[in-house]
Amino acid sequence: MPQVCVFPKDVASLTGHSYDGAKRLLQRLRRQLGKPAGSYVSVGEFCRFTGLPEQEVAAALR
Repeated sequence: MPQVCVFPKDVASLTGHSYDGAKRLLQRLRRQLGKPAGSYVSVGEFCRFTGLPEQEVAAALR
């Protein structure tokens, strides 16, 4: 089953940011989307925010 949500450790490995930098990136994304703190961020939302291709991100998360 493919991974649907991204977590800070995933963002850190995909972008090369530190774990804390990945947490800040996800916080900015949640604020922009109007989501409450701690809510899940989908792979699609992350890809639209960063401009990364969703298929490549999904493949990297496997």
